[in-house]
Amino acid sequence: MQNDGHVLLPLLKRYFGFTSFRPFQEEIIRDTLAGKDVFALLPTGGGKSLCFQLPAMARPGLTVVVSPLIALMKDQVDSLHAAGVPATFLNSSLGPGESRLRLRGLHQGEYRLLYVAPERLMLPGFLADVRKWNVNLLAIDEAHCISEWGHDFRPEYRQLSGLRDLFSQVPILALTATATTRVREDIVAQLKLRQPGVYVASFNRPNLTYRVFAKTDPYAQLLEFVRSRSRESGIVYCQARRTAETLAQRLASDGIRARPYHAGLEPEQRSTHQDLFLRDEARVICATIAFGMGIHKPNVRFVVHYDLPKNIEGYYQETGRAGRDGLPSECVLLFSPGDVAKQLKFIEQKPDPKERQIAHAQLQQMVHYAEHASCRRCELLGYFGEQFQPESCGACDNCLSPRQTYDGTLAAQKFLSCVYRIRQHSGFDFGLNQVVEVLTGADTDTVRKWRHDQLSTYGIGLEHSRTEWKAIGRELVRMGLVKQAADRFNVVALTAQGLDLLKQRKPVQLTRPVSARAPRARTGEISCDEALFEQLRLLRKSLADARGVPSYIIFSDVSLRQMARDYPGTLEEFARISGVGQKKLAEFGPIFLDEIASFLRKNPRQIFA
Repeated sequence: MQNDGHVLLPLLKRYFGFTSFRPFQEEIIRDTLAGKDVFALLPTGGGKSLCFQLPAMARPGLTVVVSPLIALMKDQVDSLHAAGVPATFLNSSLGPGESRLRLRGLHQGEYRLLYVAPERLMLPGFLADVRKWNVNLLAIDEAHCISEWGHDFRPEYRQLSGLRDLFSQVPILALTATATTRVREDIVAQLKLRQPGVYVASFNRPNLTYRVFAKTDPYAQLLEFVRSRSRESGIVYCQARRTAETLAQRLASDGIRARPYHAGLEPEQRSTHQDLFLRDEARVICATIAFGMGIHKPNVRFVVHYDLPKNIEGYYQETGRAGRDGLPSECVLLFSPGDVAKQLKFIEQKPDPKERQIAHAQLQQMVHYAEHASCRRCELLGYFGEQFQPESCGACDNCLSPRQTYDGTLAAQKFLSCVYRIRQHSGFDFGLNQVVEVLTGADTDTVRKWRHDQLSTYGIGLEHSRTEWKAIGRELVRMGLVKQAADRFNVVALTAQGLDLLKQRKPVQLTRPVSARAPRARTGEISCDEALFEQLRLLRKSLADARGVPSYIIFSDVSLRQMARDYPGTLEEFARISGVGQKKLAEFGPIFLDEIASFLRKNPRQIFA
């Protein structure tokens, strides 16, 4: 079987309109074509789907793709049909007649790709059929769902461990966008992968700009942000269903096409809101974390976290839904200490002490990320064990507009001294709140009970508010001068380094907290004729509506921006645009060329560097 570049690159251009592979795609495809098991960790937008879609077209037989979400299956199959790839899906959204028709096509070898949910695949009768269909690859998408250590464990995925015995000669490809080392090992063990090729791409998403704003007047901040991006679509993540509902209603009343999405809505309503968003009818989705996994809308230009996420892994996954097409997109987190207090309340209600300890540690990492003054990209990648080399990423608020530092020696001395005196007086350590109450001279039951109002440090910190003292305390934790014990109600204690600094009276530089606003920056923009781009967007929308599919099924924003930059005038020139494969060239080339020619009759060409 030939599977060298002479075959793969023409197939890549013919069906998908690309002339080169993304990192690790070609190696993964070669391994699967050679019959080898593969574990692939590629970040969101890293081109996971192509790793099983292209091999499906390189040889006869059927590729079975296990996918957890109905919406994802339909989305991918629509995209494949538009590219001329024979693909289908089977799930509960189909009526009996349509299912029978597709099963007949599978028996007759009409398809190269079949998308199916794990519970459907593992039905004994269905497995008997699948074994007759000349399966040449089993692709397990969102493979982290098989691991109890993963952030999105799904019990039905556990059944997939039986696939190896049933299809002993068929290679298995496990794909995920996020997984810690423990989860990676669990996936390989659960799926019984045999000496797999392991590919772990960089978690860096250079086109995403990360920002943290102080949460002062959150709705006004959100409205201003969304209004300043009047043609862009985005997701606003909220912790509570009620918040998602309220935000969507308020945005709609202020003229923003917004819809809510959460598990409390009827399935039909959820599906409708998702479709409106995918088709650019709704510009903003206000959602709980129930929304997003497997959503392949490439032109999500912003993700706003209205509330503090519970952990870094979830935050990374959610921000990763922005800019899947590689164009510049923004990730904004509104941060307030009040959100930290809310999360702590939820954590304390967990009955299992081990769960509480893990949740505390995860929250601490999230707060550390939000308050840290260094490069946010470094912080995120470091969490996944990846080192980011440059000193400045040029695409986060801390690198674009570094926060001011100030001489915090006096504040640090007061805080450390207070922690020391409380321990000396009571014989054990207290939580951050108690230290702050002592510093600010609070008259509370706890202060009176432990007679902390008699300490020399009582009321010596009135120059700072309680919020400011908490921020100072958390920064001293990050600096290693104070430690927090997550298993003992987050009590704070001096470290050896902190005690040394207190005794030696060494100078300390502290960082100003995050501000409410920061300037915009666009990383990786494709400069183009914006008026033509807007005209091509309208044309794309009308073509998509006529076919009943989302706009990006026709062409991505990347393709449109390249058209509006290069002004192609012939089919040969149009074929050079990224994302223009053989079928799309024939179907849409003449239509878009006419639109571009019509535009140029009335407007001068612009020149771009």
